[in-house]
Amino acid sequence: MAEGLQLRKFLAPEFIFGAGARELAGRYAKNLGGRKVLVVSDPGVVQAGWTKDVTDSLDAAGVSWVLFTALTPNPKADEVMAGVALYQAEHCDALVAVGGGSPIDCAKGIGIVTSNHKHILEFEGVDMVKAPMPPLICIPTTGGTSADVSQFTIISNPRERVKIAIISKSVVPDIALIDPVTLITMDAYLTACTGLDAMTHAIEAFVSTASSSMTDLHALEALKLLSVNLIPSIRNLDNEEFRSQVMMGSLQAGLAFSNAILGANHAMAHSLGGALDLAHGECNAILLDHVIEFNFDAAPERFEKIAEAFGLDLRGLTLPQKKKRLLEYVRKLKAEAGVGRTLAEVGVGRDDLKLYSEHALKDPCMATNPRRASKKDIEVVYEESL
Repeated sequence: MAEGLQLRKFLAPEFIFGAGARELAGRYAKNLGGRKVLVVSDPGVVQAGWTKDVTDSLDAAGVSWVLFTALTPNPKADEVMAGVALYQAEHCDALVAVGGGSPIDCAKGIGIVTSNHKHILEFEGVDMVKAPMPPLICIPTTGGTSADVSQFTIISNPRERVKIAIISKSVVPDIALIDPVTLITMDAYLTACTGLDAMTHAIEAFVSTASSSMTDLHALEALKLLSVNLIPSIRNLDNEEFRSQVMMGSLQAGLAFSNAILGANHAMAHSLGGALDLAHGECNAILLDHVIEFNFDAAPERFEKIAEAFGLDLRGLTLPQKKKRLLEYVRKLKAEAGVGRTLAEVGVGRDDLKLYSEHALKDPCMATNPRRASKKDIEVVYEESL
Protein backbone atom coordinates (compact mmCIF):
# COMPACT_ATOMS: atom_id res chain seq x y z
CA MET A 1 0.00 0.00 0.00
CA ALA A 2 1.26 3.49 -0.82
CA GLU A 3 2.66 5.19 2.27
CA GLY A 4 0.20 8.10 2.11
CA LEU A 5 -2.80 5.72 2.16
CA GLN A 6 -1.99 4.02 5.45
CA LEU A 7 -4.31 4.78 8.37
CA ARG A 8 -2.71 7.26 10.75
CA LYS A 9 -4.10 9.43 13.53
CA PHE A 10 -2.69 12.66 14.91
CA LEU A 11 -3.53 14.01 18.34
CA ALA A 12 -2.34 17.22 19.98
CA PRO A 13 -3.60 19.19 22.95
CA GLU A 14 -4.45 22.86 22.87
CA PHE A 15 -1.27 24.80 23.59
CA ILE A 16 -0.23 28.40 24.01
CA PHE A 17 3.41 29.22 23.22
CA GLY A 18 5.23 32.38 24.22
CA ALA A 19 6.60 34.58 26.97
CA GLY A 20 4.14 34.88 29.86
CA ALA A 21 2.12 31.75 28.97
CA ARG A 22 2.70 30.42 32.52
CA GLU A 23 0.66 33.31 33.93
CA LEU A 24 -2.50 32.08 32.16
CA ALA A 25 -2.82 29.03 34.45
CA GLY A 26 -5.49 30.62 36.67
CA ARG A 27 -7.71 31.64 33.77
CA TYR A 28 -7.55 28.17 32.21
CA ALA A 29 -8.05 26.33 35.50
CA LYS A 30 -11.23 28.37 35.98
CA ASN A 31 -12.36 27.77 32.38
CA LEU A 32 -11.94 24.02 32.90
CA GLY A 33 -14.15 24.14 35.99
CA GLY A 34 -11.39 23.71 38.57
CA ARG A 35 -12.41 24.79 42.07
CA LYS A 36 -9.46 23.29 43.96
CA VAL A 37 -6.28 22.46 42.07
CA LEU A 38 -3.44 20.13 43.03
CA VAL A 39 -0.29 21.90 41.82
CA VAL A 40 2.43 19.30 41.13
CA SER A 41 5.97 20.67 41.01
CA ASP A 42 9.43 19.90 42.37
CA PRO A 43 11.73 21.71 44.84
CA GLY A 44 14.07 23.01 42.12
CA VAL A 45 11.25 24.59 40.11
CA VAL A 46 9.77 26.07 43.30
CA GLN A 47 13.18 27.57 44.12
CA ALA A 48 13.46 29.04 40.61
CA GLY A 49 10.20 30.93 41.24
CA TRP A 50 8.15 29.47 38.39
CA THR A 51 5.71 27.63 40.68
CA LYS A 52 4.87 30.88 42.51
CA ASP A 53 4.10 32.62 39.22
CA VAL A 54 1.57 29.87 38.53
CA THR A 55 0.01 29.82 42.02
CA ASP A 56 -0.22 33.65 41.94
CA SER A 57 -2.25 33.34 38.74
CA LEU A 58 -4.53 30.78 40.43
CA ASP A 59 -5.00 33.18 43.36
CA ALA A 60 -5.80 36.04 40.98
CA ALA A 61 -8.47 33.89 39.30
CA GLY A 62 -9.98 32.92 42.66
CA VAL A 63 -9.04 29.24 42.30
CA SER A 64 -7.83 27.58 45.52
CA TRP A 65 -4.87 25.20 45.37
CA VAL A 66 -2.63 22.87 47.33
CA LEU A 67 1.01 22.17 46.46
CA PHE A 68 2.59 18.70 46.04
CA THR A 69 6.39 18.61 45.60
CA ALA A 70 7.33 15.29 47.24
CA LEU A 71 8.79 13.83 44.07
CA THR A 72 12.20 13.07 42.61
CA PRO A 73 13.58 12.94 39.05
CA ASN A 74 12.15 9.87 37.25
CA PRO A 75 8.91 9.94 39.33
CA LYS A 76 8.38 6.80 41.39
CA ALA A 77 5.15 4.82 41.72
CA ASP A 78 4.99 5.54 45.48
CA GLU A 79 5.32 9.28 44.84
CA VAL A 80 2.38 9.14 42.44
CA MET A 81 0.28 7.29 45.02
CA ALA A 82 1.24 9.86 47.71
CA GLY A 83 0.05 12.59 45.34
CA VAL A 84 -3.23 10.72 44.84
CA ALA A 85 -3.73 10.56 48.63
CA LEU A 86 -3.24 14.34 48.92
CA TYR A 87 -5.50 15.03 45.91
CA GLN A 88 -8.28 12.99 47.52
CA ALA A 89 -7.76 14.28 51.08
CA GLU A 90 -7.95 17.89 49.84
CA HIS A 91 -10.98 17.19 47.58
CA CYS A 92 -9.20 18.51 44.49
CA ASP A 93 -10.90 18.44 41.10
CA ALA A 94 -8.12 19.53 38.70
CA LEU A 95 -4.33 19.31 38.23
CA VAL A 96 -1.65 21.82 37.25
CA ALA A 97 1.88 20.51 36.59
CA VAL A 98 4.81 22.95 36.71
CA GLY A 99 8.23 21.57 35.81
CA GLY A 100 10.05 19.14 33.56
CA GLY A 101 9.04 15.61 32.65
CA SER A 102 9.02 14.41 36.25
CA PRO A 103 6.29 16.70 37.68
CA ILE A 104 4.27 16.40 34.47
CA ASP A 105 4.46 12.58 34.41
CA CYS A 106 3.69 12.50 38.14
CA ALA A 107 0.62 14.73 37.62
CA LYS A 108 -0.55 12.50 34.78
CA GLY A 109 -0.09 9.47 37.04
CA ILE A 110 -2.14 11.14 39.80
CA GLY A 111 -4.88 11.92 37.27
CA ILE A 112 -4.93 8.35 35.95
CA VAL A 113 -5.29 6.81 39.42
CA THR A 114 -7.91 9.27 40.73
CA SER A 115 -10.19 8.51 37.77
CA ASN A 116 -9.50 4.79 37.38
CA HIS A 117 -9.08 3.69 41.02
CA LYS A 118 -6.20 1.22 40.57
CA HIS A 119 -2.50 1.35 41.41
CA ILE A 120 -0.46 3.30 38.85
CA LEU A 121 1.64 0.26 37.90
CA GLU A 122 -1.49 -1.51 36.61
CA PHE A 123 -1.75 0.80 33.58
CA GLU A 124 1.44 -0.19 31.75
CA GLY A 125 1.15 -0.48 27.97
CA VAL A 126 -1.02 1.02 25.26
CA ASP A 127 -4.63 2.20 25.81
CA MET A 128 -4.96 0.77 29.33
CA VAL A 129 -6.42 4.00 30.78
CA LYS A 130 -10.18 3.62 30.40
CA ALA A 131 -11.66 6.62 32.27
CA PRO A 132 -10.63 10.19 31.38
CA MET A 133 -8.47 12.08 33.85
CA PRO A 134 -9.50 15.25 35.70
CA PRO A 135 -8.62 18.50 33.88
CA LEU A 136 -4.83 18.82 33.52
CA ILE A 137 -2.84 21.96 32.68
CA CYS A 138 0.90 21.59 32.03
CA ILE A 139 3.54 24.31 32.26
CA PRO A 140 6.87 22.81 31.09
CA THR A 141 10.09 24.35 32.43
CA THR A 142 12.59 22.25 30.46
CA GLY A 143 13.13 22.17 26.69
CA GLY A 144 13.11 18.48 26.02
CA THR A 145 10.67 15.96 27.44
CA SER A 146 7.52 17.28 25.69
CA ALA A 147 5.45 15.45 28.31
CA ASP A 148 3.17 18.49 28.13
CA VAL A 149 1.89 17.53 24.65
CA SER A 150 2.39 13.76 24.58
CA GLN A 151 0.35 10.58 25.00
CA PHE A 152 3.13 9.15 27.21
CA THR A 153 3.52 8.82 30.97
CA ILE A 154 6.76 7.26 32.24
CA ILE A 155 6.79 6.04 35.85
CA SER A 156 9.62 4.29 37.75
CA ASN A 157 9.08 1.13 39.73
CA PRO A 158 12.10 1.12 42.09
CA ARG A 159 11.25 -2.33 43.54
CA GLU A 160 11.66 -3.97 40.13
CA ARG A 161 14.21 -1.33 39.02
CA VAL A 162 12.29 -0.69 35.81
CA LYS A 163 10.40 2.16 34.18
CA ILE A 164 6.93 1.57 32.80
CA ALA A 165 5.46 3.38 29.82
CA ILE A 166 1.76 4.25 29.86
CA ILE A 167 0.62 5.32 26.38
CA SER A 168 -2.93 6.59 25.98
CA LYS A 169 -4.73 9.56 24.51
CA SER A 170 -6.41 9.83 27.92
CA VAL A 171 -3.14 11.24 29.33
CA VAL A 172 -2.80 14.09 26.82
CA PRO A 173 -3.19 17.31 28.87
CA ASP A 174 -6.16 19.62 28.28
CA ILE A 175 -3.81 22.52 27.67
CA ALA A 176 -0.06 23.17 27.67
CA LEU A 177 1.13 26.66 28.56
CA ILE A 178 4.59 26.66 26.99
CA ASP A 179 6.66 29.57 28.23
CA PRO A 180 10.26 29.62 26.92
CA VAL A 181 11.23 32.19 29.59
CA THR A 182 11.20 29.35 32.16
CA LEU A 183 14.25 27.77 30.49
CA ILE A 184 16.61 30.52 31.65
CA THR A 185 17.01 28.91 35.10
CA MET A 186 18.28 25.60 33.68
CA ASP A 187 22.03 24.95 34.02
CA ALA A 188 24.19 23.91 31.06
CA TYR A 189 24.05 20.17 31.85
CA LEU A 190 20.24 20.07 32.14
CA THR A 191 19.93 22.21 28.99
CA ALA A 192 22.14 19.73 27.12
CA CYS A 193 20.38 16.59 28.43
CA THR A 194 16.86 17.84 27.75
CA GLY A 195 17.84 19.24 24.33
CA LEU A 196 19.40 15.93 23.30
CA ASP A 197 16.27 14.16 24.55
CA ALA A 198 14.20 16.35 22.21
CA MET A 199 16.58 15.60 19.35
CA THR A 200 16.25 11.86 20.03
CA HIS A 201 12.45 12.22 20.00
CA ALA A 202 12.60 13.81 16.56
CA ILE A 203 15.05 11.27 15.09
CA GLU A 204 13.14 8.26 16.43
CA ALA A 205 9.77 9.65 15.35
CA PHE A 206 11.08 10.26 11.82
CA VAL A 207 12.38 6.70 11.36
CA SER A 208 9.52 5.06 13.30
CA THR A 209 7.41 2.47 11.47
CA ALA A 210 4.34 4.48 12.58
CA SER A 211 5.51 7.80 11.10
CA SER A 212 3.24 9.79 8.78
CA SER A 213 3.50 12.94 6.67
CA MET A 214 2.17 14.94 9.65
CA THR A 215 4.72 13.58 12.12
CA ASP A 216 7.51 13.94 9.52
CA LEU A 217 6.72 17.63 9.19
CA HIS A 218 7.18 18.23 12.92
CA ALA A 219 10.18 15.91 13.32
CA LEU A 220 12.22 17.58 10.56
CA GLU A 221 11.36 21.08 11.80
CA ALA A 222 12.48 20.04 15.31
CA LEU A 223 15.83 18.79 13.98
CA LYS A 224 16.42 22.03 12.06
CA LEU A 225 15.65 24.18 15.11
CA LEU A 226 17.66 22.09 17.58
CA SER A 227 20.72 21.66 15.35
CA VAL A 228 21.06 25.43 15.00
CA ASN A 229 20.07 26.56 18.50
CA LEU A 230 20.95 23.89 21.07
CA ILE A 231 24.70 24.51 21.40
CA PRO A 232 24.29 28.33 21.42
CA SER A 233 21.62 27.96 24.14
CA ILE A 234 24.06 25.90 26.27
CA ARG A 235 26.78 28.52 25.82
CA ASN A 236 24.46 31.52 26.39
CA LEU A 237 22.21 30.36 29.20
CA ASP A 238 20.32 33.63 29.62
CA ASN A 239 19.66 34.22 25.90
CA GLU A 240 15.87 34.10 25.54
CA GLU A 241 15.93 33.87 21.73
CA PHE A 242 18.03 30.67 21.71
CA ARG A 243 15.91 29.29 24.57
CA SER A 244 12.72 30.06 22.66
CA GLN A 245 13.96 28.27 19.53
CA VAL A 246 14.97 25.21 21.60
CA MET A 247 11.57 25.20 23.33
CA MET A 248 9.87 25.34 19.91
CA GLY A 249 12.12 22.49 18.72
CA SER A 250 11.12 20.47 21.78
CA LEU A 251 7.43 21.16 21.10
CA GLN A 252 7.75 20.12 17.44
CA ALA A 253 9.58 16.93 18.47
CA GLY A 254 6.84 16.20 21.03
CA LEU A 255 4.07 16.52 18.46
CA ALA A 256 6.03 14.10 16.24
CA PHE A 257 6.86 11.37 18.76
CA SER A 258 3.55 11.49 20.62
CA ASN A 259 1.94 10.31 17.39
CA ALA A 260 4.68 8.29 15.63
CA ILE A 261 5.93 6.72 18.91
CA LEU A 262 9.68 6.10 19.37
CA GLY A 263 12.16 3.24 19.02
CA ALA A 264 15.08 1.29 20.47
CA ASN A 265 16.85 4.39 21.80
CA HIS A 266 14.04 5.21 24.22
CA ALA A 267 13.30 1.57 25.06
CA MET A 268 16.95 1.12 26.07
CA ALA A 269 17.08 4.48 27.88
CA HIS A 270 13.97 3.60 29.91
CA SER A 271 15.63 0.34 30.92
CA LEU A 272 18.79 2.16 32.04
CA GLY A 273 16.91 4.94 33.81
CA GLY A 274 14.72 2.49 35.68
CA ALA A 275 17.72 0.50 36.92
CA LEU A 276 20.10 3.33 37.78
CA ASP A 277 17.81 6.36 38.25
CA LEU A 278 19.87 8.36 35.73
CA ALA A 279 18.86 11.55 33.90
CA HIS A 280 16.66 10.38 31.03
CA GLY A 281 18.18 12.80 28.52
CA GLU A 282 21.70 11.64 29.30
CA CYS A 283 20.67 7.98 28.86
CA ASN A 284 19.29 8.86 25.42
CA ALA A 285 22.39 10.86 24.48
CA ILE A 286 24.82 8.09 25.49
CA LEU A 287 23.00 5.63 23.24
CA LEU A 288 22.07 7.93 20.35
CA ASP A 289 24.92 7.43 17.86
CA HIS A 290 25.08 3.68 18.60
CA VAL A 291 21.35 3.22 17.93
CA ILE A 292 21.59 5.29 14.72
CA GLU A 293 24.44 3.03 13.60
CA PHE A 294 22.30 -0.05 14.35
CA ASN A 295 19.19 1.30 12.57
CA PHE A 296 20.75 3.16 9.61
CA ASP A 297 20.65 0.36 7.03
CA ALA A 298 16.96 -0.36 7.80
CA ALA A 299 15.92 3.18 6.77
CA PRO A 300 18.80 4.81 4.84
CA GLU A 301 16.64 7.35 2.94
CA ARG A 302 15.11 8.52 6.23
CA PHE A 303 18.50 8.95 7.89
CA GLU A 304 19.69 10.90 4.82
CA LYS A 305 16.81 13.34 5.34
CA ILE A 306 17.78 13.64 9.01
CA ALA A 307 21.37 14.47 7.99
CA GLU A 308 20.06 17.10 5.55
CA ALA A 309 17.85 18.61 8.30
CA PHE A 310 21.06 18.96 10.34
CA GLY A 311 22.49 20.96 7.41
CA LEU A 312 25.00 18.31 6.29
CA ASP A 313 26.10 18.30 2.64
CA LEU A 314 25.82 14.72 1.37
CA ARG A 315 26.29 15.41 -2.35
CA GLY A 316 28.49 12.89 -4.14
CA LEU A 317 28.83 10.62 -1.09
CA THR A 318 28.25 6.86 -1.10
CA LEU A 319 25.77 5.44 1.43
CA PRO A 320 28.53 4.29 3.86
CA GLN A 321 30.08 7.79 3.64
CA LYS A 322 26.69 9.40 4.39
CA LYS A 323 26.28 7.17 7.42
CA LYS A 324 29.80 8.07 8.61
CA ARG A 325 29.12 11.79 8.20
CA LEU A 326 25.87 11.62 10.17
CA LEU A 327 27.52 9.67 13.01
CA GLU A 328 30.44 12.11 13.11
CA TYR A 329 27.98 15.00 13.38
CA VAL A 330 26.02 13.41 16.24
CA ARG A 331 29.21 12.54 18.14
CA LYS A 332 30.58 16.05 17.70
CA LEU A 333 27.27 17.54 18.87
CA LYS A 334 27.30 15.37 22.00
CA ALA A 335 30.89 16.44 22.76
CA GLU A 336 30.05 20.14 22.25
CA ALA A 337 27.00 19.75 24.50
CA GLY A 338 29.24 18.33 27.23
CA VAL A 339 27.40 15.00 27.43
CA GLY A 340 30.34 12.72 26.84
CA ARG A 341 30.08 10.00 29.49
CA THR A 342 29.90 6.36 28.47
CA LEU A 343 27.68 3.72 30.07
CA ALA A 344 30.67 2.41 32.02
CA GLU A 345 31.21 5.91 33.44
CA VAL A 346 27.63 6.08 34.75
CA GLY A 347 27.97 2.74 36.53
CA VAL A 348 26.90 0.12 34.00
CA GLY A 349 28.84 -3.15 34.03
CA ARG A 350 29.00 -5.84 31.37
CA ASP A 351 27.11 -8.19 33.69
CA ASP A 352 24.10 -5.84 33.73
CA LEU A 353 23.52 -5.89 29.98
CA LYS A 354 21.53 -9.11 29.83
CA LEU A 355 18.89 -7.85 32.27
CA TYR A 356 18.74 -4.36 30.73
CA SER A 357 18.25 -5.91 27.29
CA GLU A 358 15.36 -8.06 28.56
CA HIS A 359 13.62 -4.99 29.96
CA ALA A 360 14.27 -2.91 26.82
CA LEU A 361 12.85 -5.62 24.57
CA LYS A 362 9.53 -5.49 26.49
CA ASP A 363 9.25 -1.68 26.30
CA PRO A 364 6.34 -0.50 24.06
CA CYS A 365 8.71 1.89 22.24
CA MET A 366 10.55 -1.08 20.73
CA ALA A 367 7.50 -1.98 18.61
CA THR A 368 8.02 0.92 16.18
CA ASN A 369 11.81 0.69 15.79
CA PRO A 370 12.68 0.54 12.06
CA ARG A 371 14.89 -2.53 12.51
CA ARG A 372 13.63 -5.58 14.37
CA ALA A 373 15.97 -6.22 17.27
CA SER A 374 16.74 -9.44 19.11
CA LYS A 375 17.91 -9.55 22.72
CA LYS A 376 21.44 -10.19 21.45
CA ASP A 377 21.24 -7.13 19.15
CA ILE A 378 20.30 -4.88 22.07
CA GLU A 379 23.08 -6.33 24.22
CA VAL A 380 25.57 -5.51 21.47
CA VAL A 381 24.35 -1.89 21.18
CA TYR A 382 24.61 -1.50 24.97
CA GLU A 383 28.10 -3.06 24.85
CA GLU A 384 29.21 -0.57 22.16
CA SER A 385 27.99 2.23 24.46
CA LEU A 386 30.22 1.10 27.33
